[in-house]
Amino acid sequence: MLRQLWEHKSESLRRQQGYTGRPQAAEPFPEHLTAAGLFEQAGIYAEFGKVVCISVGYFVFDKEDELWRFRVKSYADHDEKQLLRDFAGLLANKPKFLLCAHNGKEFDFPYLGRRLLVNGLPLPPQLDMAGKKPWEIPHHDTMELWKFGDRKSYTSLNLLAALFGIPTPKDDITGADVARVYWEENDLARIAHYCQKDIITTARILQKFRGEEPVRDEHIVYADATPVPMRRVI
Repeated sequence: MLRQLWEHKSESLRRQQGYTGRPQAAEPFPEHLTAAGLFEQAGIYAEFGKVVCISVGYFVFDKEDELWRFRVKSYADHDEKQLLRDFAGLLANKPKFLLCAHNGKEFDFPYLGRRLLVNGLPLPPQLDMAGKKPWEIPHHDTMELWKFGDRKSYTSLNLLAALFGIPTPKDDITGADVARVYWEENDLARIAHYCQKDIITTARILQKFRGEEPVRDEHIVYADATPVPMRRVI
């Protein structure tokens, strides 16, 4: 059933690229526009994807050293339902916490909400947005903040990191590599490291937007006590 529905979704994706109708015997679709060729994109759609890792971080004031630290934790599991249950439990226990991500309002937050429902799990308060007006959703989105009301452009996290002299999260893999690393290499740890670097970069960019100095590497605390190396974009 899902195979047939992906065929239907592929038709929609082809129309977005200017291809209409069905292929003719003399002029078949280019390989990258067939349902099989487009399947590499399936994971970015919550209806066909799977959550294998969620990394989270939050700032906490260290009273003893009188400085802010950034705590990082990853939920990585082949069992998507258990992973989402653990993540939702964290949010439920922190109902006043706001979410922040780069392009989170367009991708991360809706994706997680949909996958929670697919897995039969209740939405935590931060993702229960039904009936709310846009201005009633308090989450931060660094891409939206950077737009300053401009709706015509997309600015990547990597580009913002380079602009502000912040270490890049893309020095090993990018989001486009995650499916391959998971399905072909079965390397959840590598994906978790990538996700951790993403949230650290997002936190540092948010600090820059606020006129603050980005958190230093030595002030980042990892739940698994494994530091994630990062490098600057030249």
